[in-house]
Amino acid sequence: MPAISVVIIALNEEKNIGRCLQSVQPIADEIIVVDSGSTDNTASISKKNGAKVLQHPFKDFADQKNFANSKASHDHILSIDADEALSEELTRSVKNIKTGWQFDAYQIKRLTNYCGKWIRHCGWYPDPKIRIFNRRAARWEGKGIHEELVLQPGVTFGKLKGDLLHYSFSSIEQHMNTINRFSSLAAKDMFERGKKVPALKKFLKPISTFLRMYIFRLGFLDGFHGFVICVNSAHSSFLKMVKLHNLYHQYKKSHEQPEKP
Repeated sequence: MPAISVVIIALNEEKNIGRCLQSVQPIADEIIVVDSGSTDNTASISKKNGAKVLQHPFKDFADQKNFANSKASHDHILSIDADEALSEELTRSVKNIKTGWQFDAYQIKRLTNYCGKWIRHCGWYPDPKIRIFNRRAARWEGKGIHEELVLQPGVTFGKLKGDLLHYSFSSIEQHMNTINRFSSLAAKDMFERGKKVPALKKFLKPISTFLRMYIFRLGFLDGFHGFVICVNSAHSSFLKMVKLHNLYHQYKKSHEQPEKP
């Protein structure tokens, strides 16, 4: 029976970390929390719930998650975020694979709670994620906010029943603040990669984003919350392009040759 190390990266997650840790205790043989300098009670709550807490400065998400994996005692990893938790059905599924591990990795459906409502459309569900894997067969890659678990060639993966419960935003204001922060990071990343956006796309992309999510991905079935999510996603798309445009404008202005007298 393979042992599973649960690994979590966290920063100021005192509102979420307890729920997360309690949900994984039935299946965890070890819990590792890598904290990047929390100023709240994240570390103390983690320790009270049986986790080993390690401090590590944050560089980017991929680096932090790879560091966490490297500190695990077991090769089989469950990588979970502090604002996530296992559903009862998913807990049973993980218990089952511990008695008969068949694949190198396992894919899980993620169900998001937005301001108290479970969102099943908008393109937010089933949102499949590979979160259980043999660390010898996978590694996190990517920079900034775009980390991705990359499996080695030939690696097999199965699918588990049950949902990974994602408690995303407790308020619309929190969502808006995150959009503002992440759109800045995304624009900076695109600028550093030399990516440019055509002028027409700056206007059309937000519209297409809303229509895709609200109409074609049935966001309207999630009611008011679905409408808010789709509008905010369109706004996020617009902000990324506007901020990218501004970065190029600032760069061009700073490199302009001064006029000769």
